[in-house]
Amino acid sequence: MSEAIAHLASPVASYLDALAKVAAMLEWPLPRERDPAVCAEAARVVDRLLAPFARSRGAVDVAIGEGLDLLSKGDRVLRLGYSSIGDYARERLGIAASTARKMALLARELRDRPLVRLAVQSGEMSVRQAEAILPVARGDAEASWVVRGRMDTVRGLKVAVKDPDAPEPEEDEEWGRLSFPLSEEARPVVEEGLSLAAKALRANVPQGLRYAAFCEEFLSVHMASDDAGAADLAMLVSATDCMDAVKESLEKQSAQWAFLAQEEPVVAPRPCPEAEEDPWLLDQELRRFLEMRNQWDGAFGHLALLFRSLEGWRHLGFASLEHYCCERLGMGERTVQQRISLERKLHDFPSLSQAMRDGRVSYEKARLIARHATDATVDGLIDRAGQITCIELRRELEAKEEVQMCAKRVLDITAPRRVLVLLTLAFRAARKAAGRWLPPGECLRIIAAHFIEVWKPIVAERNTLQKRVRARDRGLCQVPGCSRAATDAHHIDYRSAGGADEEWNLISLCAAHHLHGVHLGYIRVSGKAPHALRWQLGVRLGKAPLVEIVTAPPATSP
Repeated sequence: MSEAIAHLASPVASYLDALAKVAAMLEWPLPRERDPAVCAEAARVVDRLLAPFARSRGAVDVAIGEGLDLLSKGDRVLRLGYSSIGDYARERLGIAASTARKMALLARELRDRPLVRLAVQSGEMSVRQAEAILPVARGDAEASWVVRGRMDTVRGLKVAVKDPDAPEPEEDEEWGRLSFPLSEEARPVVEEGLSLAAKALRANVPQGLRYAAFCEEFLSVHMASDDAGAADLAMLVSATDCMDAVKESLEKQSAQWAFLAQEEPVVAPRPCPEAEEDPWLLDQELRRFLEMRNQWDGAFGHLALLFRSLEGWRHLGFASLEHYCCERLGMGERTVQQRISLERKLHDFPSLSQAMRDGRVSYEKARLIARHATDATVDGLIDRAGQITCIELRRELEAKEEVQMCAKRVLDITAPRRVLVLLTLAFRAARKAAGRWLPPGECLRIIAAHFIEVWKPIVAERNTLQKRVRARDRGLCQVPGCSRAATDAHHIDYRSAGGADEEWNLISLCAAHHLHGVHLGYIRVSGKAPHALRWQLGVRLGKAPLVEIVTAPPATSP
């Protein structure tokens, strides 16, 4: 057993195992209870079980962040066959790419602040507390901020640190959903605009950001109404200020929740020293950390679901679930909400729950399946997930959802809140330009048509062999797990070795995988494009590759 595993062995592991057995005794769904005293006691019981799992998960996440930061240095992640730590984390660890990037960024920031880093690694300060003081905990001031960070709340630290000239710390971006009817006449225009936006912005840009490009182009010419968004913004600022006041009042009333059991710090595991320079050893350590995280993930999800159903934060003196997650668990609300949503679906789909426990489906694949599955399709999606990468599974499911929306003549946009606000402003501008009220679908058609008029001549290309190959591959790098747009067409059998200049011998690659992966020998590909290829990632002399994948043909429509 390595040093990394030993860190979370007894007594912490034994303690968590015992708590997990107790948590399993609490059934879901909970019986309905109207007595506030009973609900408050139930909330305290669940909190007493939930908090240790959250602190342990936080400690392991710190270790994963350290490992990802080490992996991001130089060409280490490329030597494993991946173009970024986001792609590596999603495919190898089942962690969302955006989450992995944030974890690595925090680790990088902590390296410049050794005292804060030590406090986080020792469990004396949560990640949320550390993030609050990062802007000011530098040089001679670092020690005093570490002392304060151990004692104050996250909200109190943010107030103390706040500087009008300093940038706001990065928070989990809020997402929303917008649905409206889209006519058969409008849909081809919108789809053509999305296709052009993909060419202008790169094929891997999320669809939500393509809609943002529509809106920005339209608003550069057409102004929205003068009061557009002003009232909403004023209400948002007012609500935020009011919530901060409520949080401060509750913190004072409860003396920072002194009545709750105080959890012992959990020391973050560390990768073995040999792994810090060897990407293959580092991969092994990161996957061990993942095993620690997964060991108690089921108990954490179950307890978090019970706590939300009880609205436990109300009974324990917190202003909201976000307040509880931040101060008590040391986690972001979005992270906890995502795990709760998955837990609800796992109760609906026992086969998905079993696939997760068996290791056949990663956490990130399970989230995708849970979002799109029905009782009739869940088993088929589990089987499909075992054949393809996580990024390809996401693309397939999104394409199926798009087909379903087309059949219903409905457009469903899931995007960051800022994109939805931009759409609202552009819709108002389209109505102002038309001089009358227009339905959202017609507004989007007008906005897309304007984008096409401006950008179609700009992105026009000659019909070359390389262009046809990239079009066949949807403009995306075809290395398994890669999320980047393709820039090059690579000859599978090299031309210098007599390889044909034909479409079946060409595959679309991003620049990183083409120049640093294939041509430096870290990636090998053989066979015929597009669906009869054998890939080897993380190739090294005298040893087996890190990953070997045979591409699966596209899924057939049900």
